[in-house]
Amino acid sequence: MNKNNQSINPLPKRILDEVSKAIIGKDEIKEALLISLIAGGHVLIEGLPGTAKTRLGWAFATAIGGVFKRIQLTPDMLPADITGFYIYANEGTPRFFAGPLFSNVVLADELNRTTPRTQSALLEAMGEGQVSIEGTTHHLPRPFMVIATQVGAGAEGTYPLTDVQVDRFLLRVASGYPDRDEERQVVSRIDYLDEPSLTAVVDGQQLEEMQRQARQVHVAGAVLEYILDVVDALRRDPDLSQGPSPRGSISLFRCCRARALIEGRDYVLPDDVKRMARLTLSHRLRVKPEAEMEGVRSELIVERALSTVPVPKVEP
Repeated sequence: MNKNNQSINPLPKRILDEVSKAIIGKDEIKEALLISLIAGGHVLIEGLPGTAKTRLGWAFATAIGGVFKRIQLTPDMLPADITGFYIYANEGTPRFFAGPLFSNVVLADELNRTTPRTQSALLEAMGEGQVSIEGTTHHLPRPFMVIATQVGAGAEGTYPLTDVQVDRFLLRVASGYPDRDEERQVVSRIDYLDEPSLTAVVDGQQLEEMQRQARQVHVAGAVLEYILDVVDALRRDPDLSQGPSPRGSISLFRCCRARALIEGRDYVLPDDVKRMARLTLSHRLRVKPEAEMEGVRSELIVERALSTVPVPKVEP
């Protein structure tokens, strides 16, 4: 295993630095997007309007040299508005018009404002990197990543995301107000931030190489058991009616490897598990109504599991 910095991949830092030219603060979300890209997943962002979620998606897509599309979800939107559709001309030859899903980075803005029928149009795309339209399978470009936002649960005109839909997201992060210093920088530099000069700092081959390197990151047996112990503790928590599925365990495993790569390591530490557990598992939990009434939240339950499960000693 690597015990020095000679083989640190410079590309993750290069991507983060480029995104930071347009986005001040929000370091956790930037890292989450990068981890999701390396691990081959998707990100759900919950937060307030006007907190730069769209700009963040655009900046990230630009930094990786990808095509960016934004979809504003509304109650009257149909699945074909997202996936694409066929038009049949007079001669009977169908012509396919690709929807906005045919991009590298797709921002599905306010996903819970559209109907479950339209939400479900994302399931095949997020799970298999393809869409099926009128019996024909169309493969999406690679890399492919969905960044979805949702407004507060229970807000007027919203449709709750199903458990199946939420489980497709590798990570869930929150986008809140900036602190005073960050907001000062945003306001004072707004003329530049409105039209930042960003360039692609990686290409498709380099992205594939990063993903390959992440798959080679070593996970010791003790660390793997630690991941499974945390998941098992959540499944047995008395305040939950539903714990994380095996997809949750796999997501935590993949995210830990990606984070180790970003940190310049070729091995996973228990600290990686602690860091990623809340972001990968909390949205997969269903808290019992009586516990919710007492203020219990899924994030707190994850922290409780981490505080009770013994941490293994792993030598670098």
